[in-house]
Amino acid sequence: MRGAIMNKVFIIDGDKFSNFKGFCKEFSDIVLSGKYKWRGNLDAFNDILFGGFGDIENEEQFTIIWRNSAKSKVDLGYSETIVRLKEILKNCHHSNEEKVIQEIKDAKMNNGPTIFDLIEEIILDKENVTLILE
Repeated sequence: MRGAIMNKVFIIDGDKFSNFKGFCKEFSDIVLSGKYKWRGNLDAFNDILFGGFGDIENEEQFTIIWRNSAKSKVDLGYSETIVRLKEILKNCHHSNEEKVIQEIKDAKMNNGPTIFDLIEEIILDKENVTLILE
């Protein structure tokens, strides 16, 4: 830990949601302090983690504690991943349709990353964010 400065801590509770839309709301309420509404775009999620939204300054160090993360890993598993991919398919550019259809096929076979995996990977990739799964 650096000096006596404690970084901000945000607690996400997996007991407060059971699907991706619920996670988006919980993240918006907690990490974005209700000042912004994140609607689930993972590129936007990546950008948000750099800071400048809610009460997080640009590149500010902060910690996300994800309570009941084992429940979230199930809730944001392959079934919910398929739901999200089908939503993406409805709105994606036709040049991406084949890729998304393949991702849906993979998810139906329990292959490839789940939404939980993608969220975790994006967070872990940020040098300014510490993730603690509980």
